[in-house]
Amino acid sequence: MPGSANGSNGATKAMGVLTVGGLVVVTAYTVALGSNGWLWFGWVVLGLLTLAMVVTQSN
Repeated sequence: MPGSANGSNGATKAMGVLTVGGLVVVTAYTVALGSNGWLWFGWVVLGLLTLAMVVTQSN
């Protein structure tokens, strides 16, 4: 279905923006207040989810 493909593409782009934004926030937090392992762990999980969405959409 063309409509659902566009919806998936939009969701993948939104996840990509969220992942990049999350990286900026976590990096800024680390610079300002010091490293927080849980924030980095959360960002890695978000990145892996985004990567999984990209891979499954391209198939």
